[in-house]
Amino acid sequence: MGKRPKEKETAEEQKPAEERPDYEELVQRINIISQPLAGKKLTKKVYKTVKKAAKAKSLRRGVKEVQKCIRKGEKGIVILAGDISPIDVISHLPVLCEENKLPYCFVPAKIDLGAASCTKRPTSIVLIKSHDDFSENYDECVEEVKSLPPPLSSS
Repeated sequence: MGKRPKEKETAEEQKPAEERPDYEELVQRINIISQPLAGKKLTKKVYKTVKKAAKAKSLRRGVKEVQKCIRKGEKGIVILAGDISPIDVISHLPVLCEENKLPYCFVPAKIDLGAASCTKRPTSIVLIKSHDDFSENYDECVEEVKSLPPPLSSS
């Protein structure tokens, strides 16, 4: 009636770590509203900046927290994941960013965004606030995100 001893897995039973799909495969899975989408080079730069912001405690993650910060008037750059389902969870945030004149862009995968923000959970949205520790990367990202073509409008 006691606990069974754990059996150690042999090398044959252990599964190799799954490789992440490349950028082109991830882009095929994004939602229709995921515009402006960061390119491959900008996506890597954004992930690096998110990682530095998480270490400097200058990052807000999650829809509820980011929405609250935007409404309070905090400034920064907003990064959204393009593969969120259902889409209604984040569909109002690009409009909110435009009203508050915040630069924003989409990256292909929520799993990668969560990994970059130093969490085990996938993350749908992050707000990066400026900080002295990574100001150079932050400024480069802001300039490149602002230079992305704006989403198509109905006018």
